[in-house]
Amino acid sequence: MSDASLTAVPGAEEHPSLALVNSASELPGGRRYDELDGPDDAAAWLMAHDLIGPETVLQEHCRGRLAALRADLRDLFTAHTTGDVPPTAAVQALNRALTAAPGALLLQFDPTAGFTRSAKHPVTQVIEHVMAVIADDAASLLSGDQASVLASCEADGCQRFFLRTHARRQWCSTRCGDRVRAARAYARKRALHSA
Repeated sequence: MSDASLTAVPGAEEHPSLALVNSASELPGGRRYDELDGPDDAAAWLMAHDLIGPETVLQEHCRGRLAALRADLRDLFTAHTTGDVPPTAAVQALNRALTAAPGALLLQFDPTAGFTRSAKHPVTQVIEHVMAVIADDAASLLSGDQASVLASCEADGCQRFFLRTHARRQWCSTRCGDRVRAARAYARKRALHSA
């Protein structure tokens, strides 16, 4: 996986759901990348997005649940950007993720710090909390003011989503735009030579 293939798309830093959907894709030439390839990779991805602390250890089951949420979000984002009806199962999965984690901040007591409230959850609930945060972000993105600027990259072979920074933006990255422009120039050159 090269750094160029993982260039953040517009909106991914503000929306963990958008970053999650784009955490796996197929690249030109049939190469694939998956930032949640194993439990350690998934934990590193979650830490990089400030969703868990460094002490958190994920199991394969947790990674699988996160990957399943990613697939459901991809279905929802695809339906939104194409104007299709979203799969009922994907909507239900998002709603399950939204309601799986307790919403209240827990009361903690530390002799030096006193009483504090935090979202610390037992190890069994870490993934539910993370999924609820991501699902809430996705629900807000799909139903909020930015829903109209959520788009899928129009470059052949690219499966990433992004937030349009201006109305004419068609590609998730400069790299995809350059690939499309190079392909068009090559096609024109071939047409001239074959004529």
